[in-house]
Amino acid sequence: MSAVSTNAWSAVLGTPEAQNRSSRMALSPAVRVAALATIVGALCLILAPYLPWITVWPETLTVPATSWIGTTVTTLFDFLKPAARAVSALLSYPMTWANLLLVNAPYTLTIGLLTALGWYLGGLRMALMVLVGLGFILCSGYWTASMNTLALVFVSVPLALLFGMAIGLLGYEYRAINRAIETLLDIMQTVPTFAYLTPLLLLFGFGPVVGLIASVIYAAPPMARNVMLGLQRVDPEIREAAIMNGATRAQQLFLVEIPSASKQIMVGVNQTIMAALSMVIIAAVIGGFNDIGWEVLLTMRKAAFGQSLVAGLVIVIFAILADRMSAVLAETDRRHSLRIAGAIAALSIFVALFGATWLPRANEFAVVKGTVATIDTYLGAFTASNGVVLDGIKNGAMFYMLLPLRIGLDEAVLPFTWGFQWTVAMSLSLFAVMGVVALVFALRGRAALGLCLLLASGILVTGIANLPWPFMVISLGALGWLAGGLRLASFAVLMIGVILLIGLWSPALLSLYLCAAAVVFCVVVGGAIGLLCSLSDVAWKIVRPICDFLQTIPQFVYLIPVLMFFQIGEFSAFLAICAYAIVPMIRYTKHGLTSTPDDLIEAAVASGASSAQIMREVRIPYSAPSILLGLNQTIMYSFSMLVIAALIGTTDLGQQIYLALGQGDVGLGIAAGAAMAILALVADRLIQGFAARQRRVLGL
Repeated sequence: MSAVSTNAWSAVLGTPEAQNRSSRMALSPAVRVAALATIVGALCLILAPYLPWITVWPETLTVPATSWIGTTVTTLFDFLKPAARAVSALLSYPMTWANLLLVNAPYTLTIGLLTALGWYLGGLRMALMVLVGLGFILCSGYWTASMNTLALVFVSVPLALLFGMAIGLLGYEYRAINRAIETLLDIMQTVPTFAYLTPLLLLFGFGPVVGLIASVIYAAPPMARNVMLGLQRVDPEIREAAIMNGATRAQQLFLVEIPSASKQIMVGVNQTIMAALSMVIIAAVIGGFNDIGWEVLLTMRKAAFGQSLVAGLVIVIFAILADRMSAVLAETDRRHSLRIAGAIAALSIFVALFGATWLPRANEFAVVKGTVATIDTYLGAFTASNGVVLDGIKNGAMFYMLLPLRIGLDEAVLPFTWGFQWTVAMSLSLFAVMGVVALVFALRGRAALGLCLLLASGILVTGIANLPWPFMVISLGALGWLAGGLRLASFAVLMIGVILLIGLWSPALLSLYLCAAAVVFCVVVGGAIGLLCSLSDVAWKIVRPICDFLQTIPQFVYLIPVLMFFQIGEFSAFLAICAYAIVPMIRYTKHGLTSTPDDLIEAAVASGASSAQIMREVRIPYSAPSILLGLNQTIMYSFSMLVIAALIGTTDLGQQIYLALGQGDVGLGIAAGAAMAILALVADRLIQGFAARQRRVLGL
């Protein structure tokens, strides 16, 4: 057994010497951090009635950042607007050409050519998938709107690929600015999608060009990251061989390294296409373009859920086809018969030339109109007959889960909902019980866990939206110190301080509350599903295609089913966020639990450990870095979906961004977007720090 495995086994199972050492070192860093947070939280609870500024950030210390940003950006935009409008006019040409080409081209030609491409890339199965998928789009009556969307994607994807490739090459070639580029990419991906639209709308004017540019900004980072990752993974021997053959740096890069990294780069192409499609759909909220995203938004506003569902299915089909076809480029070099693909293309051209007189027009297809009416009738009947049950689910989740987490048991427990009033005595009793629990854990050598439970009880009584800002600042700083030292602690405190200063602390806490609720749900449910899949291959065969499907759907589409059954509200937003964010937790939990080295398992079995002990004391601790990565992705997905969920009823930063978009308030839009990005970046850095810390503990 290797030294790394032995160290990991000792760290995971814990030798008697390690256990004795931990008992002697009771005040470990984790215990000190938990104790500090507990003391600060207790002081805030005691002093809050006498010092109101502890719970509410003083207005006198708030900087009028939104007005400053608005004035500065408006002044800057006045200077840049002529150039930006010229760029907008320039970009309108390829968009107009692509739109005219796709909308006016016979649908038989478009379907035939894409089917031929599907055959060439993936054979009969993919060709049938393309044919059936595009056939449904045609029959749905949304062919023209779909081609408008496709035109935006066709123009935005090449621009995003070029932009991302340039950033990736720059970060790879100049290591001195690599960290700055990584930070820029983080910002580009964490700034909410709606936050792009307000300044772009003012700068480039009203129209589909705004969606195009926002799509390029949003879709370029995956390409840049995969370019850097692929080039960094090129075998050093390949580089040395190129140098020994006298290649210049440019030849080495473009003729050797980039081809060697082509598979990873093609993964970036796949992710860029999916991101561009998602952003083009989101950009439909600004209107002005008859694309499929606008159709979904319009039908949702009219509560025409049958039409909304069909339009949403069109988006899903586009996403699935784009994902499968681009994924083939990254996964395999195998291609199918070019002769058959050419025959399919030739047949489509023939039908397009000679069948125009007897084939119906694209806008004459209305095969699913009867289905839409049936769906509307069924949904109306279902919600009418099951309205009490649906309201019970919604109200139960709100009154007994979300509301206490938001405003605390102190305010949420009322006679109207719970049948009794929460009192100070109940709070003190809960604190006393949790204090005893913390003491018991401390006596068993788990003081940090006990203090965390005591802290959780305090948060539950107070509510996330009412948490004192000194507690949040000090606690996050302490967590940063524990995860990554003084540098990460300073970063966390500075970032939270920015949110306080710009006066967006209250909506930031509401964003934190809804994100925390969704993440807790995803960790519990997604972790349990991942655990089940790690134990059962049959379960994974069932769950995997569901995960693939959920990760393919653009964010916009998640709103449709929850609105159908639960209407507008915070609970609907919560469900949409959970559905979008749960997949990474499932995947990374399953991957981590099934990737434990065999020699560790053998050592555990040789020590007489049962299957339950192996899972609890070997697999789960060893997979902690992977599970933490899944937690990181779940948090990032939750923050990303928060802004989209603002369309169906939230009061957090996402709603502020959406309001800024409607009012054209660029200052508020940028400030709220920056605050959302700050929360996501702090969470990302903290989780990455803890994952790196766990890897060091395991000797990885």
